[in-house]
Amino acid sequence: MSITFVPAPAVPPRDASVDHAIQAIVSGASTDATCATDLAAGPWDFDARPGYGPGSSMGDVIPTGAPRQGELPVEYREASEEDLDQRIRAAKATLGDRVVILGHFYQREEVVQHADYVGDSFQLATAAKGRSDAEAIVFCGVHFMAETADLLSRPEQAVILPNLAAGCSMADMADIDQVEDCWEQLEEVFGDLETPDADGRVPVIPVTYMNSSAAIKGFVGRHGGIVCTSSNAETVLEWAFERGRRVLFFPDQHLGRNTAKAMGVPLEQMPMWNPRRALGGSSADELVDSRVILWHGFCSVHRRFTVGQIDQARAEHPGVRVIVHPECPMEVVDAADEAGSTEYIRRAIDSATEPTTFAIGTEINLVRRLAAQYPQHEIFCLDPVVCPCSTMYRIHPGYLAWVLEELVAGRTPNRITVSDDVADPARVALERMLAAKPPVVAGAR
Repeated sequence: MSITFVPAPAVPPRDASVDHAIQAIVSGASTDATCATDLAAGPWDFDARPGYGPGSSMGDVIPTGAPRQGELPVEYREASEEDLDQRIRAAKATLGDRVVILGHFYQREEVVQHADYVGDSFQLATAAKGRSDAEAIVFCGVHFMAETADLLSRPEQAVILPNLAAGCSMADMADIDQVEDCWEQLEEVFGDLETPDADGRVPVIPVTYMNSSAAIKGFVGRHGGIVCTSSNAETVLEWAFERGRRVLFFPDQHLGRNTAKAMGVPLEQMPMWNPRRALGGSSADELVDSRVILWHGFCSVHRRFTVGQIDQARAEHPGVRVIVHPECPMEVVDAADEAGSTEYIRRAIDSATEPTTFAIGTEINLVRRLAAQYPQHEIFCLDPVVCPCSTMYRIHPGYLAWVLEELVAGRTPNRITVSDDVADPARVALERMLAAKPPVVAGAR
């Protein structure tokens, strides 16, 4: 008697789309929770309104005059997901090497699948600099990233942000007027900040996170400072400590605190600078004793993660490996097994040789994409509520299709440019950043 073996049914690939998850929640097909049901709507429903969009923190107040996006033509607003996908592919094929699309890890899956390069801010800054052959760079990210691409690209290249309303609340927490006022107050405490002492070090070196405006990067470049990313923050702080007695780090307090603490800087030598208070809320003696002066800024996405979520993950998944982003609060980083940049997280999962359960504390688009790409592992987000970065989520495939078809038609929409007076010193700070290459295990504790 012969035996016929019937192959087991193929396991369907996991759906990486956060949009599909939110649509299922809103329709009642899923019992999961989302932070804002309005995320199921197209971002064009909110573009004309001031604010960071659905899902943003109520405490994130957008500055007056922040860029807003004009009305998207109705054909893109009403197109299906499949139609937009086909139009994007057709436009890309027509444009060929004339255009390069950069996609940040936190972009929605429907956009990332069309990117020529996908990465974190450090990787995409490098990619922008390396594609001098392209006539246009379409940056699927947020405003400060597009500014950085303009700073590093050729003058003839057009850098395009598909939705001008895609900003960053963290970047907006340190504006140029506040930073210049801070610098003037530090001069009152330390005297001339540009003159080195007998050891060749100046009183303060400014370091800005990539998540800052071009104006802030220009300020840093003018004052002997440097830009950092979450990938090379430790390398950058080492660079700064070689040149200065202390560092002024902005705008993200958590990345600065977590990085400096891992390097051995005591917490009592890391006062907070609140731009709404004289001397940032510290005394002159506290500033003199400091090693790192932390700006009062944060990422609303990474502030959602808690020690309680980690405790719950450990209780429900014995042996779970918890990795969080260093923009998370210090107590969350301390409670996790590891902390590192988005690229660090991706590499950690990629290098795991045995099936592993991972609880990840970073933006949900990346977490769901990793879960789909590595089905041998169980990968989930520490925060069970589906809540993408509200501003990254403003880049919809409808906007990508629109800008690409505009380029096909010979028009250049949504071009991002930085004036020369800001661009020249900002490039100095960025070139210092690009030269500060992190080690292979960058971001690990």
